[in-house]
Amino acid sequence: MKNRYLGEINIYMKKLKTQGLKKIYGKGENEVHAVDGIDLEIDPHKFTAIVGASGSGKSTLLHCMAGLDKPTSGKVYIDDLDLYTLNDEKLSKIRRQEFGFIFQSYNLIPVINVYDNIVLPVSLNAKKEDQDYVMRLINKLGLEKQVGKYPNELSGGQQQRVAIARALANRPSVIFADEPTGNLDSKATNEVMNMLEWCVREYRQTLVMITHNNDIAKTADKLITIKDGKIEGGFKNESS
Repeated sequence: MKNRYLGEINIYMKKLKTQGLKKIYGKGENEVHAVDGIDLEIDPHKFTAIVGASGSGKSTLLHCMAGLDKPTSGKVYIDDLDLYTLNDEKLSKIRRQEFGFIFQSYNLIPVINVYDNIVLPVSLNAKKEDQDYVMRLINKLGLEKQVGKYPNELSGGQQQRVAIARALANRPSVIFADEPTGNLDSKATNEVMNMLEWCVREYRQTLVMITHNNDIAKTADKLITIKDGKIEGGFKNESS
């Protein structure tokens, strides 16, 4: 099957992996190996959690895998395509079409309403939104009464649910989430995780999440521990 990222067709993401991935900041005595030679394969259609202490390299690893931060060396593949051999336009196209992003800070646009925030990735991709699909997301996330409101009229939990709906609006193959529940109370955390786990099951999406929440990490299909820019350990949850 040909590759849709370069103008052809490939509906389902098969595999995301890194080889010898390094990200180095600074020079000489100030050199910091934020990611230090990581080989990693993400299981498609599963939930992978990445854990580790602050400063261990978790976020840098996720940003490199997601095409947001070019590594110093090494490779990131989606299927057989090396992301960082692409020019900026083609890499941006993959991010828009294949990846969804959820961050702790929400990153909603304050001057447009909830519905327009949600469908923004579809609009940027010059596509017409699938209104039935979008409304299903909105209803699933309990946002049906909020669609005409603006971000500053919402609670933190509601804003994060909008950010999740926006990340899913383009039907991405991979959802990258960096501490998406970090600012939420336990009730909102459970709602967010139920939604993300539903996406993995219902739409066979791949979820890669950084978390400090041990309860969330234990529910993952695969858990990876990062320390000093290296993989220290990991396990697969055979019961999932």
